Amino acid sequence: MTEPLRIGMVGYAFMGAAHSHAWRTAPRFFDLPLAPEMTALAGRDADRLAAAAAKLGWDSTETDWRRLIERDDIDLVDICVPGNLHAEIAIAALEAGKHVLCEKPLANSVEEAEAMTAAAEAAKANGALAMCGFSYRRTPALSLAKRLVDSGALGEIRHVRAQYLQDWLTDENAPLTWRLDKAKSGSGSLGDIGAHIIDAAQWISGSDVTGVSAILETFVKERPVGGDFVGLGGHGGADGPKGPVTVDDAAVFTARFANNAVGVFEATRFALGRKNAMRVEVNGSKASLAFDFEDMNSLWFYDAADEPNAGFRKIQATEPEHPYTGNWWPVGHGLGYEHGFTHQVVDLVNAIGAGEQPTPSFADALQVQRVLAAVEASAADESRWTAV
Repeated sequence: MTEPLRIGMVGYAFMGAAHSHAWRTAPRFFDLPLAPEMTALAGRDADRLAAAAAKLGWDSTETDWRRLIERDDIDLVDICVPGNLHAEIAIAALEAGKHVLCEKPLANSVEEAEAMTAAAEAAKANGALAMCGFSYRRTPALSLAKRLVDSGALGEIRHVRAQYLQDWLTDENAPLTWRLDKAKSGSGSLGDIGAHIIDAAQWISGSDVTGVSAILETFVKERPVGGDFVGLGGHGGADGPKGPVTVDDAAVFTARFANNAVGVFEATRFALGRKNAMRVEVNGSKASLAFDFEDMNSLWFYDAADEPNAGFRKIQATEPEHPYTGNWWPVGHGLGYEHGFTHQVVDLVNAIGAGEQPTPSFADALQVQRVLAAVEASAADESRWTAV
């Protein structure tokens, strides 16, 4: 019998549903060294919590995350709540000897992220491991891009372009929610989706961002207060009280990497017609590659050694030799958004089974947090060049 890995998850909305699906699905398609068990779900509202646990497949509930951490039948704590709660929960779980999976961005400040990283390093010595959930790393086509860069196929990396374009906030009467409250979310488009492209750009290129020049903009300064809001989207009303939006709607910045490459980054929730266009393009001395999550099973590759005017060629990342895909469907049958979370569980459980540090580590996520902070500092200082 495979030894169990008993999971306790905090939060059950958009990310909680995605993580629950992953914990259910991963052992059914991948051979894992430990058997994930969905032991307990934590949340504040007892009625909603009970309904979510029944719907998502959790065995029990706790209305206080502290009780979850105190339980002897929990081996790993999965954190799917707003960023202002990440540090307290993660540090307490690690100090209690639990493994931790924490959603991105790691925290709401560099100071919190540093404390979390220090706690992860201390816990590692006692066998408890921590990982941050940058799930786009587990998209097969994007993982293939990383493999190509690491193989040297692109040569010297010279230029990175990264965008994350959404449009779900363009309605100025969309309600004021926690994602638009800096005290809870830390930042707006910058931390919510910009963190993903910062992580992807650094991971694929193999080099950290060392400096930035940035602009942040909030297009809609006030929004209707109240109303239910689950995940993305939702509509409020033009009448009634409004409250201030305290985060950015769009973030744009140029960057320099440690390997001397240059970068251009854009994150916005105001790009009409773009639903989830997470895009990365890398130009090297030998070749280029390009990825767009709205066409997530494809990777575009250009090799300068090809005959003139050959252009980019499309790689359909569904072959068995491509990352993760051999465990799913026949060639050409594409994967979806949810598979990235399943692959994240697979990599995490394999690392725990081997006693090895899973990636991205809290230290990797701290580097992203430092870039986020530098972007905010630059934007507040008339786009002055700011070191990371």
